[in-house]
Amino acid sequence: MLRILCVVGARPNFIKIAPLMKEMARHPDRLEPILVNTGQHYDQEMVDFFFADLKIPEPDVNLGVGSGSHAEQTARIMMAFEPVCQQYSPDLVLVVGDVNSTLACSLVAVKLGIKVAHVEAGLRSFDRTMPEEVNREVTDLLADCLFTTCEDANVNLRHAGVPQDRIFFVGNVMIDSLLEHLPAARQRSIHEKLNLKEGEFALITLHRPSNVDDPQTLKQLLEAFEHIQNRLRLIFPAHPRTLKNLEEFRFDKKINRMHNLAIMPPLGYLDFLALMDRARLVLTDSGGLQEETTILGVPCLTLRENTERPITIAQGTNELVGTDPQKIMAAADRILTGQKRRSQAPPLWDGKASQRVIQVLLELAR
Repeated sequence: MLRILCVVGARPNFIKIAPLMKEMARHPDRLEPILVNTGQHYDQEMVDFFFADLKIPEPDVNLGVGSGSHAEQTARIMMAFEPVCQQYSPDLVLVVGDVNSTLACSLVAVKLGIKVAHVEAGLRSFDRTMPEEVNREVTDLLADCLFTTCEDANVNLRHAGVPQDRIFFVGNVMIDSLLEHLPAARQRSIHEKLNLKEGEFALITLHRPSNVDDPQTLKQLLEAFEHIQNRLRLIFPAHPRTLKNLEEFRFDKKINRMHNLAIMPPLGYLDFLALMDRARLVLTDSGGLQEETTILGVPCLTLRENTERPITIAQGTNELVGTDPQKIMAAADRILTGQKRRSQAPPLWDGKASQRVIQVLLELAR
């Protein structure tokens, strides 16, 4: 029996852990998963939405660390997670993605002599100004089992000196969740409530500090949105941090001029997926949305200068446009005039990645 502490902390983690927990439950005689929610994502209502939509079991442990600076949050997670490891004495700590919980719990496990498995290993933007990049690099150096989504991740790990026998190319567990829940999402009525027709609106997400904490950068993005909303309705489920800064930087007049822009609270997984599936265009600084739009075949403009998911550009619908309003507007205009990129699903993005992860873990249990 392999006892596994499965760590989640923020919304992207929930999407990745859901198919893994479901697959582990198929082997109750060999795997004992214990779900730990660090509470890094502190909006409990949204956490509840995601757990319900994704059918994730109630966490066995809630650490409730809340928000804070990167140092504060990482330290609080480490302090709260260490007693959990001592209480449960796991054989393995499984972490997903690249948030502070991923790094903090990996550090605790290694210092206690517990093996670490990292799902979604090897992704690199090569930009250490992104906190997630540091989390990815350090976690990959600490991990004993590194589960990758694509071949460029395998190359990155080999270049970093990770032994080949620690690297397992399994595919993308986030796509497992998407493919499983897409039929249910297509039954949702969120588009009707918002009076939206398929292909006649764009979806926006913004949350990265580099985009929303700098008033000049945020102003540039709003200029691009103002142009695009003249041609297409914009739906903007806004992160609390983004909403706070829009108000603090006094952009309310600019926003009020955009009669075709609708800003709303964050949405649950199924409602957001339902909108993304019907959107003409997605504008985002998220990592996961670059992958999801690739599978859905929805054009995606990534509002960043780099990406840790270059396969979505090579094989998907994704285009890096940065924060220059002229570049964003030109790319959006090309899409809206009918120039649509073809999308090809990357290898092993087939909805079975979690099965391949669990097969490796079963070998460890043996």
